[in-house]
Amino acid sequence: MTDLAKLLDAAAHGEFPPADGSLTVLPQPSPRAAGVLAFTAHSVVFADADPDWIRGLLPPDDLGAPLGPPFLSALCARTGRTAGSQDALLALRPGETPRAAPAEGLRETTDRAHPRVTRALRYRDEVRAWTAPGGTVLVGRGVAGRWEVAVEVDATARGAGLGRALAAAARELVPADETLWAQVAPGNAASLRAFLAAGFTPVAAEVLLTYAGD
Repeated sequence: MTDLAKLLDAAAHGEFPPADGSLTVLPQPSPRAAGVLAFTAHSVVFADADPDWIRGLLPPDDLGAPLGPPFLSALCARTGRTAGSQDALLALRPGETPRAAPAEGLRETTDRAHPRVTRALRYRDEVRAWTAPGGTVLVGRGVAGRWEVAVEVDATARGAGLGRALAAAARELVPADETLWAQVAPGNAASLRAFLAAGFTPVAAEVLLTYAGD
């Protein structure tokens, strides 16, 4: 297990990095995964860049600097990557029961042409997808090998609780002893409400760095 995987597993179980304003710099867990995590008063940069260079760009008294545009732009220039959106990182721990009733009528699909599936294949391994009337849920192994879930609800099916049901259903689609993770843009209030209602807990903020064209 990589250092980042250990840190994420601990955070999912409520053991967070010290809230002392400090910075942790870790190597990338894989060539694909690089980014920045912001916990309460503690940030983590995981990128194949010189740790001293990273620390030199981040004032110790500026807790928001690791997710700020100046640092992200410099890190992207250094690594040849592009910063993605800032997401809320949510977790559903092993043994936790989703608060929402899972979606009914789920059927696994092997269609790789679905836009959500196509995108997931660029960032995750072992991707599998299921459809229900009006929506899609998929899981795959992403950053540091963690199991990640994504949900999409058709426009005509929104507002009826399907997103919450699909998020809850995902708990049964990954190994029972694994934490399930979700990355949700804070501005996507409907999706954020759905995952929270399904029992997911906010853990951190996250920005992933990708190569141009990814």
